Amino acid sequence: MRNILLAIFLFFASHTFSQTKLEWGSEVVLSLNNFKSEQTEINNKLESNFIQTGAYMNFNYQMSNYEFMFTKNFNSKVSTDFIESMAVISAVDSATANYMVSFAQYNFDLTELYARKFRKELYESKGAFTSSDFFLPIFEKYQSELSTENARVSKLTELGRNKELLEYERKLVLSQIQSLNEFCKTCNPRKLKKNKN
Repeated sequence: MRNILLAIFLFFASHTFSQTKLEWGSEVVLSLNNFKSEQTEINNKLESNFIQTGAYMNFNYQMSNYEFMFTKNFNSKVSTDFIESMAVISAVDSATANYMVSFAQYNFDLTELYARKFRKELYESKGAFTSSDFFLPIFEKYQSELSTENARVSKLTELGRNKELLEYERKLVLSQIQSLNEFCKTCNPRKLKKNKN
């Protein structure tokens, strides 16, 4: 009986934890239900609106020095995740909450775009004798660019209130994602051609 209860607990625990993180995909559409932080609320007594999108670019690899030396493609080690438990929308009404969800979708897509730029530069920069921390300045560069671009569109669209402008910006991002299609998480980029002197 104890083993059955443990198995049931593990099933529900794994199911619950698996729901807290969404990996980016072109078919993933965010809704207000994805903002699972306890701070999320719609309340007309609020004095202002707030959003924390929950989208993050992560780079995680564990390998021996030998494996690292001969690894060129790090695409699978870079992910764009939406952490539901960290995502917050605090809005004065449902209409405001909905346009903020649209902005969060834009931000999720933007994060994937910069993940692809990061994967591309890792691929182009990595050599056989590259230091294992070679990625740090590249990661910092793209995190900074991502933050700057997110802030620009946040201000430009008033956190998504201007729907037409937000949709225009999102289409630009999706187009750029498509142009970097060989740098998706599961893709294998074409081999770089060596310059002949």
